[in-house]
This record gives sequence, C-alpha cells and structure tokens, in this order.
Amino acid sequence: MNGIVVLNKPAGISSNTACRKVGKILGEKKVGHLGTLDPMAEGVLPVSLGKCTKLFDYYLNKNKTYIAEFTFGIETDTLDAEGIIISSGGQIPTLEEINTVLNKMIGEQYQLPPKYSAKKVNGKRAYDLARANVDFNLEPKLIHIYDLQCLSKVNHNTFQFKIECSSGTYIRSIARDIASKLNTHAYMSKLTRIKCGEFLIENSFKFEEINEKSIINLNTIFKNTKQIVIDNEKLLSTFINSSRLKLDNCNSTIEDCVLVYKNEIISKGVLDNGYFISKIRFI
Repeated sequence: MNGIVVLNKPAGISSNTACRKVGKILGEKKVGHLGTLDPMAEGVLPVSLGKCTKLFDYYLNKNKTYIAEFTFGIETDTLDAEGIIISSGGQIPTLEEINTVLNKMIGEQYQLPPKYSAKKVNGKRAYDLARANVDFNLEPKLIHIYDLQCLSKVNHNTFQFKIECSSGTYIRSIARDIASKLNTHAYMSKLTRIKCGEFLIENSFKFEEINEKSIINLNTIFKNTKQIVIDNEKLLSTFINSSRLKLDNCNSTIEDCVLVYKNEIISKGVLDNGYFISKIRFI
C-alpha cells in the first residue's frame, strides 16, 4: 500500500502515535509523517504509507500555515500551554499595539529555538537537557516568515494569529518574540496547522473517516510534475540496476520530473542533458 493520507490530527497525541494509528486502520506497517506536529497541536499531518515514506526529504522544506493562539502576560518554560509558568503579571497589549510589531517580523531571519525542543546539543536532545536543569545554548536557525496576521482577540489576554512560514519555524518562538518586542511575555496556548505543503485541512480526514479511499496515490501526488515515459523492459532493467538512465533523443534538463513505466511512477528525479538521474526510487 503506497500513498499519503492527510490526517487531521487531534491534540493530545504525538505524530508518531498518530501515524501508527493510521497504519493500523489501513493495515499498513510501514508508515511515517511528512512534518511533525507537537502533541498539543492539531491539524494537517500528512501520513506516508509504504514506499511513499521515502518522500520525507522531498517534503522536508515545504512551507506551513498555522492558526495559533498566543496568551500574553504569562511565560512558561516550554513557551506553550504544557509548560510550567515561570513569570506572570506582564502587560497585556492591545490589538493595535500588536499590529505595530508584526510587519517587522516578516521576512528571512534567524530564530532562536525553544530550549524545550528536539534540537541536539552535543548529541543530546535540548528538551532532555532542559528537564535535567543543564545550562546550554542553542544556535539561532535561519527561517522565513512569509505572512503574520493577528486575526482577533479571543479573550482579555489571548489573541489569534495566522502564520505562514518556512519549515523548521517554531511558532512558540514567534509568541516569545512578539511579546519581547512589546516588553512583555507570551506563550502559545493553542496551535492548528491548516496547510502543510500542498495539503490542506479542508481535505484532511479524522481517524474515524479514514479508509482506502482516503489514500492519495503517487500519480495524484505528482500529477503536475513532468513525466518521462519509458516503454520497454530493457530500459526498465537498465534503470533498476543503475541510478542513471540514458534517454535517446532527449537532451533536455528538467529539475523536477518522474519516470513512468506502464502508467506507474517508478522514480522521482531530474533530467540532466539526456540522463534521468534518480533521487527517489519507488521500484
């Protein structure tokens, strides 16, 4: 069973647990995800099945869009609702004050990850070091915030935001950084991912809705990708035994394409001066 299921993950379970549950529903042991969601977060989690687990690197750098709630005046050690409050009584900004700093945060920038994160420090996870009260520093990471809007005021100290950003961006850190610019504190109190790459929440499925019809196959995944078609077993055999395939009468260069045999996608790769070079093999 090969393909992708777009899960609408509920809050309260890890991405790995969610993947295993999808696999159990569909009877597929080989499962993975295409972009982690923290346990407290909900929303779009693309779950890959079978040979499509090889697509992890392909989707690694896809942009994401979130709806988040940030609660101001309070700081937690994890920068989210699961942490321990370490500061309270901070100023609660107005919607107008928040909007004065948002434009300054759009664009490419270096972001400091939370100490309670999966980042590695000398081979150890940052969250393990933080829980053990070990003093350490994390290196800022280059990210890109494409859009950042404050949508509404939820209650007296909580506001809802829409964020479009590059992969690897920590939404918790955005809450911290907005608050810092306003000389106060904040933490992420709720998070919903509404888009992950091309996968949208309106096309996602809850666990109880998943069946074989929920699976997106390879042909659909790559429906807009240039196809290189081969039509004889000799070429297929040559490809199977090599990562390169010389194609006659084809001197083009294509940065993103798929190799097709008998209407089946067997590889994703590039075309370089008449050679198909495989990056991901599905055969």
